[in-house]
Amino acid sequence: MFEQLPSAFQHEGHLSRRLFLTYAASLSTIPLLGQNSSAPKKVSFSSNPFSMGVASGDPDHKSVILWTRLGPKPLEPGGGMPDHPVEVRWQVATDDSFKKIVTSGKTTATASLGFSVHIEAKGLKPDHWYYYRFQSGDATSATGRTRTMPTPDANPEKLRFAVTSCQHWEQGLFTAYQQMKLDQPDLVFHLGDYIYEYAAGKGGNVRRHLGPEIETLEQYRLRYSQYRTDPDLQAMHASCPWFLTWDDHEVDNNYANEISEQQGITPAQLLLRRANAYQAYYEMMPLRASSLPKGPNMQLYRKGNFGKLAELFVLDTRQYRSNQPNNDGRGPLNEDSLNPRNTLLGEEQRKWLFKSMESSTSTWNILAQQVMMALVDRNTKGDTASYSMDQWPGYAAERQKLLEHIRDHKISNAVILTGDIHSNWANELRINDLKADLPTVATEFVTTSLSSGGNGSPQAYDLSDRNPCNKFHNRERGYIMCDLTKKTYTADFKVINEVRKPGGITSSRAKFVVEAGKPIIHKA
Repeated sequence: MFEQLPSAFQHEGHLSRRLFLTYAASLSTIPLLGQNSSAPKKVSFSSNPFSMGVASGDPDHKSVILWTRLGPKPLEPGGGMPDHPVEVRWQVATDDSFKKIVTSGKTTATASLGFSVHIEAKGLKPDHWYYYRFQSGDATSATGRTRTMPTPDANPEKLRFAVTSCQHWEQGLFTAYQQMKLDQPDLVFHLGDYIYEYAAGKGGNVRRHLGPEIETLEQYRLRYSQYRTDPDLQAMHASCPWFLTWDDHEVDNNYANEISEQQGITPAQLLLRRANAYQAYYEMMPLRASSLPKGPNMQLYRKGNFGKLAELFVLDTRQYRSNQPNNDGRGPLNEDSLNPRNTLLGEEQRKWLFKSMESSTSTWNILAQQVMMALVDRNTKGDTASYSMDQWPGYAAERQKLLEHIRDHKISNAVILTGDIHSNWANELRINDLKADLPTVATEFVTTSLSSGGNGSPQAYDLSDRNPCNKFHNRERGYIMCDLTKKTYTADFKVINEVRKPGGITSSRAKFVVEAGKPIIHKA
């Protein structure tokens, strides 16, 4: 679609970018809005069209999004689908045998959305588990399990959710999802790097990506299709609803808004790639229609709640960010990184977040986002501090604004969930993390990668002397299982001993507790 944009829009400059955005947005909405305009035809599949499984996401107290994508040949261009719309039927029931169907319907899957299906199942009871499935032709999908949230004024006793990120296909198997499923969470937060954009063979040899580094819509679709064939990922998606957000590898490593990490790439060229990536992301995720992309723009930040127990904020720290300071290298907190104009959130998202937090009446306020917020100096030798400019230290002024807002508005029990860094961290956040005598304002739990980086190591850098904010650091693979009650937040760091071959065993490495009203991290 976007590959045909006029070449005049691919020149650098403010005017060409504005024209590009206008043109791409108008072009992209045409097939999406008209996806059900053509009558579907009868179809017969020679192999399973639901080869990429099912998923659900973004639940509220009366509805949930149900997802699938048709593709009898998922690793071929077009997925083996015909060149015409296809009817898809869906059912939601209270039992896995579908004897007690509570709602059902049919929709049309079209090529314009990669034959993906996003059903908003409405009229469901609050705080209930359901089963769902899809049918097309004479084929029936696997059965998925999902749930609704309690009503906003309800007082649920507990919530269990998993936190994960960074699943590199070539660098490791997704075996840890087996234990996550056994842990039976109510929800999963995936914090980005769902796929990696790299060419085949770049970065790992456990299994191999298909094709070159991805840039076109069809290439992004194929990469997602490959990841979605993983049986452990499918099983976890089918077990409960997910809240998802992206980081950088869903588009391009360390990109910032319209700025590529690669030299010689103009903003228009990056926006073109972003438009392709964003459409593929929407197609492959259980997202609401409010996240439907318009060219290279897509609103992914949103919120939900689990009764009065927890307010859930899902953030986007990639699409709106200013360019990383200090040429995206590690370094001290200097004038460049302290520039008050630096932003990860963008003005609109920041205003939305601040206003939304102020209106929250929940016991816990959970901010699910991508990059580490703690000011962690990772220089283990010498006196020169080393902070990551791709993370919140590169945007230190906005970080301070956020934490001051939490403090000044008395936002109750703010917990930051983070991915990206391929290691586990438990951090106490202060307005200035370098001053141990300041009161803590919030806590942060950083999940390691699910598979990125291979097996990792139980050995970690000793950073405690330089970083009073840090209470735990570990470099194995895995995820975090979190349990909330009115009184406590418990974070259980689950690690797996082997991702490079089958048979890995997942176990608890460390467990920490935060008491409501006291943002201090204790060992459980």
